[in-house]
Amino acid sequence: MKDQVTGAAALFDNPVAFDNLIFDTDSYKLSHFSQYPEGTQYVSSYIEPRRAWGDIDRVMFFGLQIELAKLAGQVVTQPMLDEAAPFLKAHGFDVYIAGWQYIIDTYDGRLPVLIEALPEGTLAPVSVPQLRIENTDPNCFWLVSYLETRLLRAVWYASTVGSLSQYVVGKIRERLELTDGSQAGAEFKLHDFGARGVSSAEAAGIGGAAHLVSSFGTDTIAGLVYARNYYGADMAGFSIPATEHSTMTAAGEAGELDQMRRFLAANPSGLIACVSDSYDLMRAVKDYWGGALKDDVLARGGVLVVRPDSGDPLEIVPDVIEALMAKFGYSTTAQGYRLLNDKVRVIQGDGVDKDSIVQIMDVMIDRGLAIGNIAFGMGGGLLQKVDRDSFGYAMKASAVFYDGTWHDVFKDPKTANGAKTSKKGKQGAMRTDSGQFVARPAANIPLGADALQPVFRDGKILKLQRFDEVRARAWPDVAGFGET
Repeated sequence: MKDQVTGAAALFDNPVAFDNLIFDTDSYKLSHFSQYPEGTQYVSSYIEPRRAWGDIDRVMFFGLQIELAKLAGQVVTQPMLDEAAPFLKAHGFDVYIAGWQYIIDTYDGRLPVLIEALPEGTLAPVSVPQLRIENTDPNCFWLVSYLETRLLRAVWYASTVGSLSQYVVGKIRERLELTDGSQAGAEFKLHDFGARGVSSAEAAGIGGAAHLVSSFGTDTIAGLVYARNYYGADMAGFSIPATEHSTMTAAGEAGELDQMRRFLAANPSGLIACVSDSYDLMRAVKDYWGGALKDDVLARGGVLVVRPDSGDPLEIVPDVIEALMAKFGYSTTAQGYRLLNDKVRVIQGDGVDKDSIVQIMDVMIDRGLAIGNIAFGMGGGLLQKVDRDSFGYAMKASAVFYDGTWHDVFKDPKTANGAKTSKKGKQGAMRTDSGQFVARPAANIPLGADALQPVFRDGKILKLQRFDEVRARAWPDVAGFGET
């Protein structure tokens, strides 16, 4: 049976709508409408990443526009309220019916809030606010924190994945320049393998799109869909034909060589990748690719990418590259590093995360191997092994308006020794004369200099940002990046 409201599958009678906005908050927030000081009219809150994640101390803001698309227009209806009230009553809470009814009757179910944010793709240090939200109707002061669950979830995940990808690609670019003398091809050096390793299809779409801000390489089709649907990207990423163990073992160990030969024959040109460790990696490298199939590889109108998939990558990667060099030859870059015959490359996708990629490249450099030899496939380490605590993301109320004035709101728990102290007053961000972003109270920012710009007001998205614009902000020093 299908949910009558959303069309989503439901297995029992009397389902509730999955996308009822009233449900999409933390349960305890249902009780907060009555907890603010008497006469409260406005609440101002902000979102920030509070701390660095290891060596990553700049965060790329991304993903808000995806959420704004879901918050735009009529998002609360009378049937939603009528459904939510008894359901949440059974859960232990009285829904603030008067407040929701006011939004339905006065705004036709549109949300009376103002959201201001950094332009997406902006890189800013940790502890700089990325978003500010306030209610625009004094009767809806309670709505600001009610939306925290959705807004924080939308911002922390996409921004964390995007920042992780941006950091790793940056490290690849640095080392590619060092060993090859150019960053050419860097946008294809980090490939998204994460679609099967995330918790949901939505996470694949959001995280996959966040990765594509810094890379053209992906096997996560959902990320391409989100990049097009929410940011107007015609085609944000690309992939190539590749094998997996199920295809390479389908004919058994004795048939592995023939499967490789069939794969080459089916793809006489272009980039292709073949997992080569189903049985004996070095046999595959030396006897199959570099022996029986060597002439076929060299005759192709394209590049064969050999993929190891087990073992210690700090040893396996340089060993495989050098074994291929022994069979196919190599050249030496102007910087003095060995680079494989241009018909052959390697991709490492096992045991890959933000730290191991750097370690693998540094081992390669120590052994005189150019980074142009390698690409990386990152799966769970890219899209799933992140959480809100990676950067210490939080949304906090910082100012409340009552008795005709704004009052500072903040927390400063002694037991946290300053680690959880929140900012006081309405918050903003601005660029200094040196071009760096810093946090500032909004009242101390010159008119027109607040980096948090209006993007949503009273149910309307005020400015749409395109994917190429986001890429250009994230990579201001890479000329033409993002142009397709």
